Amino acid sequence: MSRTLGEDAGKPVPAPSVPGPQDLVRALRLALGLAFRSSPWVLACHLAVTLLSATAPVVVTWLVKDILDTLTSGASAADIAAPTSTLAAVSTIAAVAPQFTGYLRARMMRVTSLRAHERLHARVDTFTGLRRFEHPEFLDQLRLAQQAGGLAPSQVVDGAAGLIRSTVLLTGFVGSLAILDPFLAVAVSLSGIPVLWAEITLSRRRARTFWDISPSERREIFYATLLTSVEAAKEIRLYGAGGFLRGRMLSERRAADALRERQDRSELRIQSALQTAAAVLAGASLLWAVGAASRGAMTVGDVSMLLAAIPAVQSGIGGLAGELGQTHHSLVMFDHYVTVLRLGPDLPAPHRPRPAGPLREGIEIQDLWFRYEEELPWVLRGVNLRIERGTALALAGVNGSGKSTLVKLLCRFYDPTRGRILWDGTDLRDIAPAELRARIAATFQDPMRYDLTAQENVCIGELSALSDLRRCEEAARLAGMHEEIARLPRGYATLLSRTFRSSEGDGTEMGVQLSGGQWQRMGLARSFLRTGADLLILDEPSSGLDPAAEYEIHARLRERRAGRTSVLISHRLGAVKDADVIAVLEDGRVRELGDHRRLIAQGGTYQRLFALQSSGYRDEPAEPEGARP
Repeated sequence: MSRTLGEDAGKPVPAPSVPGPQDLVRALRLALGLAFRSSPWVLACHLAVTLLSATAPVVVTWLVKDILDTLTSGASAADIAAPTSTLAAVSTIAAVAPQFTGYLRARMMRVTSLRAHERLHARVDTFTGLRRFEHPEFLDQLRLAQQAGGLAPSQVVDGAAGLIRSTVLLTGFVGSLAILDPFLAVAVSLSGIPVLWAEITLSRRRARTFWDISPSERREIFYATLLTSVEAAKEIRLYGAGGFLRGRMLSERRAADALRERQDRSELRIQSALQTAAAVLAGASLLWAVGAASRGAMTVGDVSMLLAAIPAVQSGIGGLAGELGQTHHSLVMFDHYVTVLRLGPDLPAPHRPRPAGPLREGIEIQDLWFRYEEELPWVLRGVNLRIERGTALALAGVNGSGKSTLVKLLCRFYDPTRGRILWDGTDLRDIAPAELRARIAATFQDPMRYDLTAQENVCIGELSALSDLRRCEEAARLAGMHEEIARLPRGYATLLSRTFRSSEGDGTEMGVQLSGGQWQRMGLARSFLRTGADLLILDEPSSGLDPAAEYEIHARLRERRAGRTSVLISHRLGAVKDADVIAVLEDGRVRELGDHRRLIAQGGTYQRLFALQSSGYRDEPAEPEGARP
């Protein structure tokens, strides 16, 4: 069966690099497309108001010149009535336009941010494996993509509007200067070239600084979360680790601030030099205008025009440079968003996927080799196993022997480095991951604790049960949690979190914390919801339970596993001894294989581990008389 690899299948994320012109054009096209599709009428109004606000200063300057020249020529008040009324109207528009622009900008940011986040998280949801989420480079890129996706599209629209505004201003005022003195217009215009170059250069440095500080910022957030989370509060306070973690957090903050300081100093030097040059040019132009007016070569209106035009041109050039720099920076940052959107599947996708029908024969693992990275040691080394339909396979072995990794490969969270896993003779890589996982129910050794209600926590295992409380209750009853949930303040509607308050009622109700064992049962309830699953995976299902609860759960699991294909992992070998087949993993290899009696008779690793565990439950020899405790 042929498979289609995505552009970056199997790679966490491409290595970061400075985006080229084609990348920026692609980012610009996507950003503008997002803004247009999110709200075309807001975009159109934004651009229209921008044009009005850009032309208003040019019109005001010419009206003031006309009024002054008319007054100095000895005309009456009636002669300036019309331009004065027009000046008042245009000034009003210029005063109101920024308010409309601010509203439209905020509206644009909201709608584009919502659409951008929807697209980003929909794309991330298509990454069917776990490999990318274990790579710092991808996590840094994803964090920047989340930031840029929410801001960059509206910033690009603002930048485009700013470029239009600055271009209109420059065109109007440079044209006005050209009427007064062409040489002066050329000189002022050429002075903007260094400003443009500097802003583009600085924007590239800003983007690089953002990337460089991203790891430090993410670690700072990690330490800050530890210092404020209820999960870590007990150990941090018991061991007095708050100062240590706070020092680590501040160290990461200082490292990030040092990079920001270096960037800010660079911008200060460059922009101060450019502003000084602009001030010298403006002063020289003013002296020239005063001299021309004293010689009668310019009218009072001309001088007022010049005094308004030169700062306006310089401001326009600075604004144009700033908008170009900000837009360039936004596009460079938005390229992180585009990169994540363009990532191909993290696992090879079958070109013509085969159906994962109900399991009829069994699952076969053939010469399975796996390691998480090429430079890391092998976790599994040539594993061969067969799980017959309707039988239970138990995986035993010490920590790090590869048991949980084998479960991840059965769920196809990763693909084998070598070898294959067959579902009724079909390679798992030839089955669509979603269809395969619909056939699997699993309880992992670290079940997720969702800050949701009890019903939602259970029904995460089968979302169709959210509208069927009876199914949810039955799954919880099988896991031994129904009675405990029923005793909660709001039953299945109780929020299982102290991080948030309940959204029901007036929103003041506190949530409830569950114990580790209760969360383990919630994880079991999720897997029990999938009544139609062909493969049941139980990875340390009784961790965190007391002896009585453990006995009860394993009794229920034996009933649940009866006649079903299942894989069971447990360090408590008493819980796996009734499995049809027990595979003992050691150093990534199957060292022993058989049922409990056979493995005990062999006197190997399984017998040794079982004897060590069972010895803890035997009666200790009696103390001799007279012995002191």
